[in-house]
Amino acid sequence: MEFNRSSGVVARRGLLALGIASSVAALSACYVVPMDQYPTHHLHPAPMQVLPPAPVTLAARLYPANDQASTYGMVSAVVTNDLNGRGAFTTAINGESFTGEATRRAGSARDGVANGAGNRGSYINCQYAMNSATLGTGTCLLSNGARFTMHVGH
Repeated sequence: MEFNRSSGVVARRGLLALGIASSVAALSACYVVPMDQYPTHHLHPAPMQVLPPAPVTLAARLYPANDQASTYGMVSAVVTNDLNGRGAFTTAINGESFTGEATRRAGSARDGVANGAGNRGSYINCQYAMNSATLGTGTCLLSNGARFTMHVGH
């Protein structure tokens, strides 16, 4: 077999063509994703809205502390704290509904007053001190002289 110059050129061209063909075949399995295909602004969630805290409703129990109050027995009341130093106060004693407000004393994070007016003309006044955010004690005085010991919370 005689090797001449033209057959060497053909052989080199054939090898070059085979190399190019194999490179093209290898790259044909690749997939190119454009940079802006997946926008980054969707990767960050929208900022959360901060809502004000919801009011807290606390049960209160009023226990008789004198003879006038003993005729009523234990009385349930509800204090709804708006978390801004005041709230609503409601109770029912002997068929009379009392509604009013509960507020903290100025300069105190613990001590407060709750007052309620009855739908038949009576009124109730309570003094209380909170031992924690949900527990407290105090006294209540009904306009007819009935006195109660008050427990706030569970």
